Amino acid sequence: MGLTEWAYSLSEAMLSEPLPRRWAHSLGVAKRARSLSPILGADAELLEAAAVLHDVGYSPAIATTGFHPLDGARFLRDQEGADERVVRLVAHHSCALLEAEERGLRRDLEGEFELERPDLVDALVYCDMTTTPDGTPTTPAARLDEIVKRYGPDTIVGRFIQRASPEIYAASERVESRLVLVSADG
Repeated sequence: MGLTEWAYSLSEAMLSEPLPRRWAHSLGVAKRARSLSPILGADAELLEAAAVLHDVGYSPAIATTGFHPLDGARFLRDQEGADERVVRLVAHHSCALLEAEERGLRRDLEGEFELERPDLVDALVYCDMTTTPDGTPTTPAARLDEIVKRYGPDTIVGRFIQRASPEIYAASERVESRLVLVSADG
């Protein structure tokens, strides 16, 4: 079984029944990841696998700390023996270090999981932050606004996402710039 086939199967098993909306979001993020293949080259499959798995830590079957990037990465590493690059992308997706800091888990996340290459981290941020909870395309601004409204501005997630917004916008701009360069060359 290939990396992406395995990733889709696992994500579906963990999310589709208990969290169908989260599953729809994960499918949308993976679709967005596929659209980035022109700028990813050999890493396109890796990003797609990480994209469909990025929220697996929300699964009630594995959620232990309540911080889904850490729970998901630990599960993938310890229970599934997943590709270490996929694990690192899941662990650090969408500025997770800032949320880990809000939760008092930054040392855990940093100590257990190295950062992946910046261009891949940017790509996953872009995919996640340009996909609605229902899996449809959106803009980073609309996505950030939706997250703050859903969780509330003074919650852990609300505070974290507001702190992370400059980096989310910057990552999205870097990805979009790379896409423009590739299409101009093509």
